[in-house]
Amino acid sequence: MKSDRNDRRILTFPAVHPCEGISAATLLGSLIALSRNICSFKSKFFPTQRRNARETIRQIGILLIFFEEIRDHFPGISESIVLCLSELHITFQNIHFLLEDCTREGAKLWILMKALSVATQFRVLIRSVATALDVLPLQSIGVSGEIKELVLMVANQAQRGRMELDSDDEKAMKWVILILNQFENRLEPDPLLIRKVLDYIGVTNWGECNKEIKLLEEEISVECSENHGREVPLLSSLVGFMSYCRGALFLDSCYGRNIDDQSEGMNSTETVSCLNPEDFRCPISLELMTDPVTVSTGQTYDRASIQKWLSSGNLLCPKTGKTLTSTELIPNSSLRKLIQQFCSDNGISLSKSRKTSCDISRTIVPGSPAAAEAIKFLSEFLARRLRSGSDEQRNKAAYEIRLLAKSNIYNRCCLINAGAIPPLLHLLSSADPSTQENAISALLKLSKHTNGKTTIVEHGGVNPIVEVLKNGAKLEAKQIAAAIIFYLSSTREHRKQIGDTPGLIEALIELMKIGTPCGKKNAIVAIFALVLNHRTNHQKILSTNAIEILVNLLSSPQKEDLTTDALAVLATLADTKQGSTAALQASALPVISTKLQTVSSRPGKEYCVSILLSLCTHCGGDVTAVLARDQSLMPRLYPLVSEGTAQARKKARLLIRILHKFCESSSSTLPREIAQEQFIGVR
Repeated sequence: MKSDRNDRRILTFPAVHPCEGISAATLLGSLIALSRNICSFKSKFFPTQRRNARETIRQIGILLIFFEEIRDHFPGISESIVLCLSELHITFQNIHFLLEDCTREGAKLWILMKALSVATQFRVLIRSVATALDVLPLQSIGVSGEIKELVLMVANQAQRGRMELDSDDEKAMKWVILILNQFENRLEPDPLLIRKVLDYIGVTNWGECNKEIKLLEEEISVECSENHGREVPLLSSLVGFMSYCRGALFLDSCYGRNIDDQSEGMNSTETVSCLNPEDFRCPISLELMTDPVTVSTGQTYDRASIQKWLSSGNLLCPKTGKTLTSTELIPNSSLRKLIQQFCSDNGISLSKSRKTSCDISRTIVPGSPAAAEAIKFLSEFLARRLRSGSDEQRNKAAYEIRLLAKSNIYNRCCLINAGAIPPLLHLLSSADPSTQENAISALLKLSKHTNGKTTIVEHGGVNPIVEVLKNGAKLEAKQIAAAIIFYLSSTREHRKQIGDTPGLIEALIELMKIGTPCGKKNAIVAIFALVLNHRTNHQKILSTNAIEILVNLLSSPQKEDLTTDALAVLATLADTKQGSTAALQASALPVISTKLQTVSSRPGKEYCVSILLSLCTHCGGDVTAVLARDQSLMPRLYPLVSEGTAQARKKARLLIRILHKFCESSSSTLPREIAQEQFIGVR
């Protein structure tokens, strides 16, 4: 057995029954090793269940002497003895699991709050040991009389032993309940009482507090995915409590260091995409949407989920928290087609992919009233620290916001309402690279919220974000700034203002050249958001060497998602004559023809067809002649005619028609008027 089973959910007991026909020697050897592992817990710290754990380990230690004595007198072990030893082996496995959980890092608070059921589990397991020893034919085992007396003593103690809730554990648990009740009643708890709880369970620094939060959040995810949800309110309250402790009580300087999850380490960044499959999931149920509908706030949900939400009397948008001005549900047919195409491309069955979930991280609804008020108190504390704290305190507050805003939408809403965005924008000019990166990362999380986007733009946040994009102290900060530009530009009314910011487009193009794959991707999708439905930005980007860089990028091996995003931007830019001409001058034609053959994603192939059609339409018969001579092109186009999206089918058919007419024509060029007329009809 492994000494640490991190893949096992806490307080679960997946004991394995010894296989039928196992030899007595093998079973006994395994039982001795398991007993030794249990006895090794004697040196470990038990934040709770100290008496129960100590008594259990003592009894197993005595039985270990018995097992070793049997091994020394091995001959004569009967089948009935093997059966008893097998039962003991199963019980010992579960005892080992229980002791692991009681000493597991990050589980101190949760084990305290489950103290009654944990004590019950100790009692059940010790009773199982007593039962197995009662039926053990001790007289037929050739061991000394002294050892037999010890075994009988353990059996008697196990049968009569009282594995009860420790009075100190019960007192500490009541302290926690009192604190949660104070939060729920909008009263900020006494820091001295909080310290008593933390000292009791041994949470003494920022890192240990952070581990507690991570485990609790993992438990919430499991609860939601398994559709239980019974423990979610308590778990959420504890997350709120420990988040408050981490952000407001632990002021040590070791925050953020040596965190196991490198995705939230100091050098992390974030990648965004033109087409994010997560956007296909309903924010309420987390299922792939089969019937997406849009509500009055502009958010999209699966019809069944939002109807259930509304029928429960809720009149707030689950994602934004805004009041719905109407309960009308408008079908989102475009998104529905994208989802169907995505499922078709990836071999996903919508019926099989559906799973019920109650993940609170995707909605504005807090997990519990206590969690809601704890996060509000913490958000206000962090906002005050940002405004009036020392440089180190501001840096820590920015980092806490970075973590807090990552957790769920409700946290983002509280931080925005507390006024965290303006001082975070001010921190972007910090000369300290760590402070700048924490501030820009926190703003990235807040920019995902509708109100966050608006607040950033209204407080003049575009210019300082662009300044980080241009001159950030670290490349990671520049890449994060590009991701924020993408989120801000996803709101149509912001696109022109953002596009008019001096140096923005040039900085994005520079990042496309020097960035990591993650940075290049962020820059590309930010450009995509800017050019979407806005001709002014379109012209500005065309006036740079963006197309040349995109073509060079497509000419070298890249990840599939980066290639698809680059093709999406190039297809949008090539939509005009100026863009097609620039693409042709950048030698895009052979690159795109090759990509049509090599790219595996359906959207990537469709973007290639769109680019080729634009080049044929805007750049004349020379392009058509080159494509007509490519004998491998037609076999690549025909599958899109039958299997692509409606738009892709039209464009593929038109491109095939243009090439056929060119081949049939006695002239070397296709009349541009015909192609232009047909192309406009497709658009």
